[in-house]
Amino acid sequence: MHRVIASNSFAESNVTEETALSLYRDMVRARQFDERALSLQRRGWMSGYPQFRGQEASQVGAAHALATEDWLFPTYRANAMELVRGVPVRDLLLFRRGHATLTDNDVNDFPQAVPIATQIPHAVGAAMAADYRGADHAVCAYFGDGATSEGDFHEGLNFAGVFDAPVVFFCENNGWAISMPSQRQTASATLAAKAQAYGFEGVQVDGNDPIAVAQTVGDALESAKTGDPVLVESLTYRQGAHTTSDDPSRYEHRRPSLPDWRTRDPVERYEAWLREGDVLDDEHATATETAATTEIDEAVTAAEQVPSPDPDEIFEHVYAEPTRRLRDQRLGMHRFVDEHGHPGSDH
Repeated sequence: MHRVIASNSFAESNVTEETALSLYRDMVRARQFDERALSLQRRGWMSGYPQFRGQEASQVGAAHALATEDWLFPTYRANAMELVRGVPVRDLLLFRRGHATLTDNDVNDFPQAVPIATQIPHAVGAAMAADYRGADHAVCAYFGDGATSEGDFHEGLNFAGVFDAPVVFFCENNGWAISMPSQRQTASATLAAKAQAYGFEGVQVDGNDPIAVAQTVGDALESAKTGDPVLVESLTYRQGAHTTSDDPSRYEHRRPSLPDWRTRDPVERYEAWLREGDVLDDEHATATETAATTEIDEAVTAAEQVPSPDPDEIFEHVYAEPTRRLRDQRLGMHRFVDEHGHPGSDH
């Protein structure tokens, strides 16, 4: 099933102006966060950053569907989702500077998983635990299309199907797993179809339509709470590089041909749709941009006031008692810092 809603007029969408403008606000916040984070990384403020420009509608729409009590198991590109969920901008920035801030908030989000797909079995386990306890919430595992080629994806979906776990698998398919196009990853016609092998439904949605994503993920969450997990494939397109260490020019000649609705800028597309429906005007758009800029400016200033973390912290919670290899790694790290300076400093 491929759902598209914003292709209709606003009057036909059955969406309130308040909801429509709330989605717009969060998409603007997400776009500005992404642009500022990229700029900060380029001047050495953080070591690396995974862009998500072009995926704002997908992430914001999905996050709007989640209830406060639902749990999110995100991947490293989930900054827009976590902004909507209530994780402070400052903390998202500090996380990129080596602070373990994403676990310090009163938000039901697990830390961002950097290894591909490892959060998927964790999400299923949490959903099974919720089911055993008779809890009323659902769990959402967010990941990219490349994760569907990992064993963790298949193991997680298999457990979810066997044990009727209240979990939604939210997969953003932007057509690439770094340099690998989707057609080289799988022979399946769609990623959503993979759910059938595990005994539950898979659906596709226009990932550049925040309303369609919110409604599709909302329906999936309701289904999951009744013991029927769902795999949602959000069809979108990331405009930037995989990360700031990536060089798309090395493989962009193999870029797949995608339709205009898939590659069109989602913020521009949604803003145009709101204006056509007389929901958004220049004054509101300017105020939204200004508020987002102020929020991010203040967050950057606040993050810069936080001292750099102690490098020794990364060794504290690996084993109850440090192994010889861990001790050697710590000594090696100290030699590096003595020679080159603290990675988070201005040396």
